[in-house]
Amino acid sequence: MNNQKNEPRAIMAEQEEVHQGAGDEEQDDNPNYKPPAQKSLAEILQQDAEDESLRKYKEALLGKAGGEPIVVDPNYPGKVKVMKLIILVEGRDDLQLDLTLPKEEIKKRKIILKEGCKYRVRIQFYVQRDIVTGLKYEQKLYRKGIRVEKDSHMMGSYGPSTDLITYTAPEDETPSGLIARGEYKVESRFIDDDKNCYTEWEWNLTLKKDWD
Repeated sequence: MNNQKNEPRAIMAEQEEVHQGAGDEEQDDNPNYKPPAQKSLAEILQQDAEDESLRKYKEALLGKAGGEPIVVDPNYPGKVKVMKLIILVEGRDDLQLDLTLPKEEIKKRKIILKEGCKYRVRIQFYVQRDIVTGLKYEQKLYRKGIRVEKDSHMMGSYGPSTDLITYTAPEDETPSGLIARGEYKVESRFIDDDKNCYTEWEWNLTLKKDWD
């Protein structure tokens, strides 16, 4: 189910889908929550230097980067640069969303799915400059301004690399029925365990009775 490929230096990349409970939702929506300050690559390397196992773990994450940061796109200041969101449906052409477009342009794009169809979300991205740990993909669906669903997928930890990373979420199924059909707004983002947000974007989904 978790058809994930070419994930360079993905350490402890758990592929479990997390459906958050009430307690998690409360923490997630707490406006007073402040994530801890992000650490630089040098700080990460120096921290717990006497711990041999932790040192090897960090070296595995960094890989060929050594102590020097790898930068895929000098014009992009962030650590995680998303490239594409792809919807995979067996027997049909892939539905793709170009995430390199301006965010206002992405919000205008629409993906159409048939009710009751099985699909997977695939995202392609780069990690540059620093290590990212406990990376998660979150997705929230809204219908007429009301949040109707939230999914969170643990992706793992990554070091900077020039290799394109592909993450494929577990298989899911669209709802069926007259009430389920219609327009949805989707909010997607990459965050870590400390709720640092690396990148986020919005897109639109339409659920129809049939493909045509």
